[in-house]
Amino acid sequence: MTHIRNNSAQIIGGKHRGRQFKFADAEGLRPTPNKVRETLFNWLQFEMANATFLDLFAGSGALSFEAISRGAKTVVSIEKDVVSFKFLQENKRLLGVNNLTIFNQDAFDFLSKKIDVFDYILLDPPFDKGFLSKALSLIMENAFLAKGGKIYIESEFKITEDFLESGFIINKQKKSGMVHYCLIQR
Repeated sequence: MTHIRNNSAQIIGGKHRGRQFKFADAEGLRPTPNKVRETLFNWLQFEMANATFLDLFAGSGALSFEAISRGAKTVVSIEKDVVSFKFLQENKRLLGVNNLTIFNQDAFDFLSKKIDVFDYILLDPPFDKGFLSKALSLIMENAFLAKGGKIYIESEFKITEDFLESGFIINKQKKSGMVHYCLIQR
């Protein structure tokens, strides 16, 4: 039997600022650090009202809960790991939010069918698995990104325009520790 530790993190801004949420001790799970979340949502702060978010590879839910707290209209979170999924459901219940939908599903299965379009897509896949380019291709192939929408990426390497699908431009980019993160759009 696998030992599961209860880890916790904190929402750093918005309506639920200061609220704690717990997440599973799952392999490869690394919640987006506070400093990185703060920067991301500073980038988006004037665009959040009535925005829809898709959080692929939701993991701890740090990005989803931060988006909800800061005024996102709706957030759809996708998490394949069943233990992490259960933590997401419990945190949703504890926060009392009704504009968060969580699917216990593989991100690539989700992206294989056109469900909806989103203003923002949060893309923080497990590192060193090659998931990033596959996810970007499916997002564009199945038109998940709304016109004028943006994709947030976290990766173990610096994102370049050569790496991206044609037509994408990098709006903003930073590095914190070993994590590279950027905001892109078409």
